[in-house]
Amino acid sequence: MDSGVQNCDTSNGYVHLQNPHLKTMTSDFLYHFNLGTATHDLPAMFGDVKFVVVGGSATRMGKFARYIHQELGLSESEEPKDLADTDRYGMFKAGPVLSVSHGMGMPSMSIMLNELLKLLYHARCSNVVMFRMGTSGGLGLEPGTVVISKAAVDACFRPRYTQIVLGQEISRPTELDQGLVDELLHVAAQEEGLTAVAGNTMCANGFYEEQGRLDGAFCDYTEQDKLQYLQKGRDAGVRNLEMESLCFAALCKKAGVKAGVVCVTLVDRLRGDQVTTPHDTLKEWELRPQKLLAKFISSRLGIK
Repeated sequence: MDSGVQNCDTSNGYVHLQNPHLKTMTSDFLYHFNLGTATHDLPAMFGDVKFVVVGGSATRMGKFARYIHQELGLSESEEPKDLADTDRYGMFKAGPVLSVSHGMGMPSMSIMLNELLKLLYHARCSNVVMFRMGTSGGLGLEPGTVVISKAAVDACFRPRYTQIVLGQEISRPTELDQGLVDELLHVAAQEEGLTAVAGNTMCANGFYEEQGRLDGAFCDYTEQDKLQYLQKGRDAGVRNLEMESLCFAALCKKAGVKAGVVCVTLVDRLRGDQVTTPHDTLKEWELRPQKLLAKFISSRLGIK
């Protein structure tokens, strides 16, 4: 059992954590997963992970784990179980694929991703590819379209993730791996009934005002103001809006992990704010990113 903290070299494809204090710790407890280097054999449990897919709810990520388990033809005796003994996040493993929930919004994503990156680091995982998968609002797209993100941008359409650290503002770049974008577009083109486009994804700190909605508890702007703002985003290359990609892109990039974001659009925000599509149709649309990533992973593993 690994009770210490090792230094990982990104030239070997390992996760690179830029925190010198980790080297002085005798053990590391990942509180929100209830997993630790002193209590679990992380390399034995997770060392074979090559793909990590994260999404909002634990229920959805559990379903995805069972779906990818079936798609990869894994043994029925190895059906995915929740490995995180906590009600904060769900974590499910299907062979080389780890499926993890991140909750809603960047604070929740940040907590989960810090501990997930440390888990991959302690487990000595190498050449891992990570994806955020989810739903979003579209800009000028037919609902049901899948957006493959070229970069995450903030609510001012800047490709950077800004945090306050010790009272100082710091910013990190949020471009995503362009090779993955091209590969995902190629896989999507083979899927009948799936329309996918590449574009920037605007990541907001909230669901209502920061995304320019008119239907929240508060609104101090007009519909014309909203449409001008959203059109400005569209003109800047934004194709969809959500609440986690900025943090995800920045932290994966800083850790030296290739990452992509794949989200289906549920509404065209240039036409309205509320989702009025029938429930059964929404369920089918929500499966589209799952099917695309399953095909991508199967292709990478040489499984037809």
